Amino acid sequence: MENVVGDRVLIAVQAVNISRLSTHPVPTVPGTLIVVAGAGPKDSNGAGKSSFIASITALLGDEQWRFASGAKAVAELLFNAELASGAGARQWASADHGYIVGVFAPPGLDDPLLPAAEADAESDAAPEAGEGVAEEGGELFDVPDTSRGALTVWLRVNQEAPHLEIRWRPGVHLAAAPSEAERVARADETWASLPRSAGRRDVVARDLTRVLYGDRVRCVSFLSTSVRSKVATNLLSQPLNEISPERVFEAIAALTGLDAELEQEREARRDEHAKRVRAAEAADRLAEFESESKALLATFDRRDEARVRLAEALRCWRGRQARKLADAAGRDELLAAELERHGAAGEAAAEAVTVVKAEIATLKDDTLDRQVAQARKELAALQARAARLDADRAVAENSADELRGMIPGLEEARRFSDGRDVPTAERELREAGLRLNQALKALGVADQEVASAQAALDDAEGGPAAAQLDALAAAGVGATGLLDALDVAEQARDAAGLGTLRGWPHEHAVIVDAGRLDDAARALAALPGSVLVSAAGVSVVGAFDGVATGREARIKAAEQRLNRARDVQESAAQAVRDEEEAVAQAQRRLEGARAGVRLAELEEKLAGRRARLAELNDAVAEVAPKVAEAERQAAALDFRARTRDMEIERLEGRRQRHEAERAQAREQEAKVAAEREALKLDALAADWGGTVETAREWMRALPEEERPRTADEWWRLGERHLDQALRDTFPEDDAEIPEELRFLLTERGGSTAREQATFSAVCGSLASYLRGQEEYERHQRRQIEAQVVSRQRDLAAAARGAEEAAQSTAVHRAALTAAIKARLTRVAEEFDRLDTSYGGYGATLEFPLPPAPADPEQRWQWRVTPKWRRGEGQGFVPYNRRANTALMDEKAVKLVCAAAIASSGGGHLCLVLDELGRNLGKEHRREAVALFRRIGETYGITVIGALQDDMEPYAIDACGQYVKLRRSSDAMPYNEPPVIVGHDHHAERVRALAAYVDRSPAPAAP
Repeated sequence: MENVVGDRVLIAVQAVNISRLSTHPVPTVPGTLIVVAGAGPKDSNGAGKSSFIASITALLGDEQWRFASGAKAVAELLFNAELASGAGARQWASADHGYIVGVFAPPGLDDPLLPAAEADAESDAAPEAGEGVAEEGGELFDVPDTSRGALTVWLRVNQEAPHLEIRWRPGVHLAAAPSEAERVARADETWASLPRSAGRRDVVARDLTRVLYGDRVRCVSFLSTSVRSKVATNLLSQPLNEISPERVFEAIAALTGLDAELEQEREARRDEHAKRVRAAEAADRLAEFESESKALLATFDRRDEARVRLAEALRCWRGRQARKLADAAGRDELLAAELERHGAAGEAAAEAVTVVKAEIATLKDDTLDRQVAQARKELAALQARAARLDADRAVAENSADELRGMIPGLEEARRFSDGRDVPTAERELREAGLRLNQALKALGVADQEVASAQAALDDAEGGPAAAQLDALAAAGVGATGLLDALDVAEQARDAAGLGTLRGWPHEHAVIVDAGRLDDAARALAALPGSVLVSAAGVSVVGAFDGVATGREARIKAAEQRLNRARDVQESAAQAVRDEEEAVAQAQRRLEGARAGVRLAELEEKLAGRRARLAELNDAVAEVAPKVAEAERQAAALDFRARTRDMEIERLEGRRQRHEAERAQAREQEAKVAAEREALKLDALAADWGGTVETAREWMRALPEEERPRTADEWWRLGERHLDQALRDTFPEDDAEIPEELRFLLTERGGSTAREQATFSAVCGSLASYLRGQEEYERHQRRQIEAQVVSRQRDLAAAARGAEEAAQSTAVHRAALTAAIKARLTRVAEEFDRLDTSYGGYGATLEFPLPPAPADPEQRWQWRVTPKWRRGEGQGFVPYNRRANTALMDEKAVKLVCAAAIASSGGGHLCLVLDELGRNLGKEHRREAVALFRRIGETYGITVIGALQDDMEPYAIDACGQYVKLRRSSDAMPYNEPPVIVGHDHHAERVRALAAYVDRSPAPAAP
């Protein structure tokens, strides 16, 4: 990832734990002059102006910080409690890390800080929303506007390595909080929330310019000694004509980045000189050592020859093993081919078995069986359906017969209806019933009258006052017959004469209570002539219909009443019989009418049964051919099933033949495999120590004359080399041979088989002995060879390094010369363009090519002589000629701006100057500062200058933005909030950020 910032320009800076600087964000107006003033305890000193502009140069990748070496000097910008306040060292702690935060935006983009501030100024609700965001996420705005192209870059400055760590995120992400301490804490939280810029780690100092700015120069500066260890010449710190041409070049080189390249050229010359010295020393050491070690190396040659012989013997033994393995492999390949043929035959038989099995499986597929079962099932279903239809037809026929048998009886019963329908017959029956009920009621009344007349007759015939007593009893009045109450003495009976007591009034007289006399009179009102006897006297009720003349008259009256009642009773009984006959007639007519309705229903049912019977006959006729077809299909499928079974039996026979062929092929495979096993190819390969292919490759790599050798020929040749190696190792008969080797030499004699069996052991024992002897020899030889090789390598490396250093120095000097000339030419062109654009007549630079210095420690010193015309058409005059102060100040400003423009490479540049205008005369300061602003706005250069108190009145009126850092007391370790003033349209940006900084914290949620 390179050039993350791209064409964006710096629009805001925030410092956290950087020197005494306040943590308040400071907006910057790109493409104009920004002056940084100070208000310390006594004067402008101590307010942190140099630290502020130095932090901006670090953020913009000024190469004078030496980022390639880790930029350790940036850590000196961190807050130091001892330097910040003498007494504060006991109260405040020095910062072990801090942050330099920059907000970048595209040059043509509207101010991204403005919408938030305007929203805060327009309503009271908006600040609360913005403050909520600032409290939680440290955002400057309610929602980060990443779509507008803003980018926030965070530089974490550490006391310990890595001294710089870089992270970034699209949008505006500053540490926002109500107080300094909270902003410091919020800065750590915001840093932790940012994504790591290089995957699992952060980008560090050495990659800052490449990653952020794509190796483009974004900043050039003149800084004071308070924050920089090396200070370039400041062309504005003293009159220009008092600066030597060498120092003028150094100032331009610092602005354009050439000083680093000059330092690299001096380092190259130093390296070239050191390498030439090392080459001469290496040649002397090598000659001296070679003369001393030549005699010692000759003593090791004889045993080296024995080792060569032994190695050749082992090579021949390995050739024997390779040949045996290759021959066995060839035979194995033939057997493998035969095995493959048998395997192919077996596979063919197996495939045939598989095919036959597949055919058998296909034939044994239950599809046909399912078809047979389905056909049989369908046949059974059709037969069952035909049976059901026959049964239904029989049921329908029986039902029709039953209905036809019921019709005659219903027709006979229908004749009694006399043509009446059911409602009419029912109405006539109801009317006859009503008349019968009336007749029955009349008969009842007549029966009651007969009973009453019979009772009256019985009373008349049975005793006196019977009717009166009954009437009184019915009314609830207690009474007793007068005659019944008299008790005549025995001696007076004859004298009294009972006959005289009979008749009226004694016979109809009753005795009642005097209190119930009225009730008794009302109860006997229907019996005139009744006599009531009480304590109040005798009372007669009503009058007689006729004169009661005695018992006979009363009996006769009762008999007449009874006769009349019986005549009425007989008439009523005859009427009841007549009505009962009428009811019976009406009942027969109703039953006849209902029989007619039932007959109609039976005829309708009979018609339905006949229709159903016709349908069943049609269905039986329809299903009969289907049953016949199903029987035919079932028979055909049965025939196919029997044919399939016969085909399966034939295929089973073929399968058995193929399986026999497969078994025979497997038997042949087993025989060939046993023969291959007898070759013991794995054992031969293990003896060889590799595969057959490696053995063949080893043999193919042999010379042409060695390839045809057989295994025996390799063996005999190896045996001769072994004997020669033994003689070279032990040339004398009384040599001290190791016991193991002596035993093996004794055992191997007698037969070729024993010699071959012990060959490897003898070679191993001899090799072990030689290795044991070789340790000292190898050590000595290694020491000698290592010394020789090392000295030769040192000599070659030193010579090559000296040559390469000379060539590199020459190439670098040539390239640097071209680069310096091109850069100074570009500065001269820009110097001329600025001079002619702002009131001059043209200017240029003179820079002759200086010779390279002989001393490697001496810097390659160039000389630059600024020249300009003092009038139209005049020649160029060197800068060190006598001239007025205003002209010198003007040319110095133009030269500095020309160098800055030339170093920008066409991109946006920031020119940072410390002690701005310190040397300018009072009468020319305002013009010089205004020139800085005009040049910056014309060429898109942001000029940031720190100035002293005496320059402040002139700079305020001429600059595009004014920033004043404040610290009122030495006891205060940190600055107060800065004062920021933006002129023209830039004032809105400053007010926006000020509104954001001054916001109070949002109230806590309930």
